[in-house]
Amino acid sequence: MMKKDMADIRTDYTKKSIRQVELNTDPIQQFQIWFDHALNAKVVEVNAMVLSTVSKQGEPSGRVLLLKAVEHSGFTFFTNYSSSKAKDLEANPNASMTFFWPELEQQIRIAGKIEKLDSASSDAYFHSRPRASQISALVSNQSNKIDSRDALTREVERLEKLYENKEISRPQNWGGYVLKPVKVEFWQGRASRLHDRFLYELIDGSWQISRLAP
Repeated sequence: MMKKDMADIRTDYTKKSIRQVELNTDPIQQFQIWFDHALNAKVVEVNAMVLSTVSKQGEPSGRVLLLKAVEHSGFTFFTNYSSSKAKDLEANPNASMTFFWPELEQQIRIAGKIEKLDSASSDAYFHSRPRASQISALVSNQSNKIDSRDALTREVERLEKLYENKEISRPQNWGGYVLKPVKVEFWQGRASRLHDRFLYELIDGSWQISRLAP
């Protein structure tokens, strides 16, 4: 089989277009409109996004997480507060989220500052998770080196016995974050790489919208 040159891999985007008059004046409401459409279109892992952070040494890092809530205050996700991403956010709260939905030829980029979610909200979400996921949060010393997967499995078994018929309390090193946006970009793929891009910027407390060159 002939190997295809990576440089020759391309897709011409032709499904949709965006006009500024069609956009909501609030980017969070516009995000919800696009998200609901993607959900109805059965986009795979529709709430998956790349969270990008920068360490105190200035090293960028990205990883795929799941968005768990969208509210007026911002975009919420949950993780281990001792993880590498959490250490990055402690040193530098500026971060970004990127969503890409190839089925719709759409991308959304969100930049802003991240804050810890309040304990009550983290508790509520933790107790809504499947019990196996609650155990996993207790077991995983996220981002740290471990001896083997067997060690994880043994610890899961130990905790399952320990908490049999008992409520599991949220670990103090696990909880939510909310990204409060200052910039949100909506990107719609177009033919011949002449994509539609609209940027919302929070300026003096109000959102300003600009079209960007592709």
